Amino acid sequence: MSDIAAWLAPVATVIAAIMTAANLGARITGWGFIVFTIGSVCWCAVAIATGQQNLLFTNGFLTLVNALGIWRWLGRQSRYEAGGAHAAQRSAIAEVPTLIALGSMAGRKLIGKDGEPLGQIIDGMMRCSDRSLAYVVVSEGGIGGVGERLHALHPDELQFHDGEISCRMDANQLASRPEIAADHWPESIERVGPEG
Repeated sequence: MSDIAAWLAPVATVIAAIMTAANLGARITGWGFIVFTIGSVCWCAVAIATGQQNLLFTNGFLTLVNALGIWRWLGRQSRYEAGGAHAAQRSAIAEVPTLIALGSMAGRKLIGKDGEPLGQIIDGMMRCSDRSLAYVVVSEGGIGGVGERLHALHPDELQFHDGEISCRMDANQLASRPEIAADHWPESIERVGPEG
């Protein structure tokens, strides 16, 4: 039994770390914490079998932390995402303006005029004065954030429909837009024509 746990513990820990770091939504993150829990329980079994008290204490504590992660991501956060998705779906078939959950924008792909993904939406900035969207920050290029370029796009350049965010630009047009620093976003941006 301890041999199985010794193999399962690191495998589960690595898989769980990938699942949670990928930030693919509340459900995947929540399942990542379930896999983390399997890993920490296996590490506890290894600790008991080998008499490693520090390993047992650490992973016993991590099991409690993982339980909190499961509750937060599969319970609470998952319900919030479901609530936003429900409102968006209902608005699409009702005679009201279609909705999109602001929290769901970050991490979505920005789709270009040819139907292909151009980049990933990082975040949006809202004006406090009139509670309207000021701009959206999009990342393009690079791998895993290394070498990426950030651009701010005006809301008039974007279309929100069927849970998708698109624009009338191609990859070259987006890449030619002014870059913004990752730690220094603008206080405002100028409106650009519909063709970018």
